[in-house]
Amino acid sequence: MSSSPPSPLDSVVRTEWPRIVAGLLRVTGDWDLAEDCAQDATERALLTWPRDGVPDNPGAWLTSVARRRAVDVLRRRNSESRALQEVALTEPAPTTADAGSGYADDRLRLLFTCCHPDLTLPDRVALTLRTVSGLTTREIARLLLVKESALSQRLLRARKQISSSGLVLAVPPTDEVADRVASVLAVIYLVFTEGYSATEGAGLRDELADEAIALAQLATWLLPEHDEAQALRALLLLQHARRPARLTSTGALIPLDEQDRTRWDRPLIAAGLEALQLAREATCAGTGEGSVGPYRVQAEIAAVHSTAQTPQAVDWVAIVAWYDALLSATASPVVAMNRTVAVGMRDGPEAGLVALEEAIDEHRHVREAPEVPAIRADLLRRSGANLPAADAYREALAAARTADARMYLQRRLDEVLDAMARLDVDLLQPNPEDT
Repeated sequence: MSSSPPSPLDSVVRTEWPRIVAGLLRVTGDWDLAEDCAQDATERALLTWPRDGVPDNPGAWLTSVARRRAVDVLRRRNSESRALQEVALTEPAPTTADAGSGYADDRLRLLFTCCHPDLTLPDRVALTLRTVSGLTTREIARLLLVKESALSQRLLRARKQISSSGLVLAVPPTDEVADRVASVLAVIYLVFTEGYSATEGAGLRDELADEAIALAQLATWLLPEHDEAQALRALLLLQHARRPARLTSTGALIPLDEQDRTRWDRPLIAAGLEALQLAREATCAGTGEGSVGPYRVQAEIAAVHSTAQTPQAVDWVAIVAWYDALLSATASPVVAMNRTVAVGMRDGPEAGLVALEEAIDEHRHVREAPEVPAIRADLLRRSGANLPAADAYREALAAARTADARMYLQRRLDEVLDAMARLDVDLLQPNPEDT
């Protein structure tokens, strides 16, 4: 079961929001003003559209309302520079088509504008996610494995830095974006991650996954020789190709080894493998000559899964080797956690359990991840330790944030409890040798 389809207003706002904010930022350089005016336009649409009907050009309507609101605010501020901004805002809005800058789309312009190199990488990623993707602070905090309060402080600090230092938020020339590419790709990856594995709620958020894939395509058009840009697109395509087989008809998550591979989207897989080959051949390496970046490694892992005809044919030796390389390069707690699953598939569940405990000891954030009890439960179940597996599945159920994950975990818990009940019945049966 997928998530409920977005309302017409949701679709328009998600499409137009980045363009509205980008247009206001371009003129005013004021992040808070741009977001506040975009939000004001959205709230006015919620009030008037149900009563008067959706306008013929809802995007233009939202943009016009937001710009008028910005003019009102600037008039109240009453300064010379803001008067100039006001003049710019009252002029016709620039076209969203590519005017020769090479960005091809306002969404990509906004990404590169927001990812200002004077901000720290975590700050620019968090601020850009909040502005461009429309994700909530809570969702971003979970994606970045930080507490919501800490993320709120990070966003506040970044906005204060922009205001106090007079940071100019201008669209950078396309030949001067090298120091922004890593954060732009990180934002695209995290938007896809929320669409592919939502941090809460029910169903998959396909609109976010589609948006991320579109942004990845735009990034490769801008940076055709960048290996990590090509690799990121490959990764997203290969993972999204599994979308038709990831949920049951009732909405429960289907693990990778149980998915019907005939339902995977083969054209998407072919496009992903083609993009991966471009990443391997890229001459302008975003990671430096001779090195392999994190998106390339993840795309290679996804390709191993995508090209295996059956679950039994998956080359887990290769996958663990890629995870080792990725962990060495990133020291990411998420990578450390996911590697334990691969180790469990390559060397058996007992080895996976050992690897999991090692990952928890070495990466403190791993212990707090809701996926950990689910991984432990699966490894215990596969090792035949049904009683501790049942306890772990109950813990995983309590920690699960989405309905599809809870349905899957409940199925596994029921299977383990059934196995234990069957064992009890067998033990109660008289032994023929005793009679």
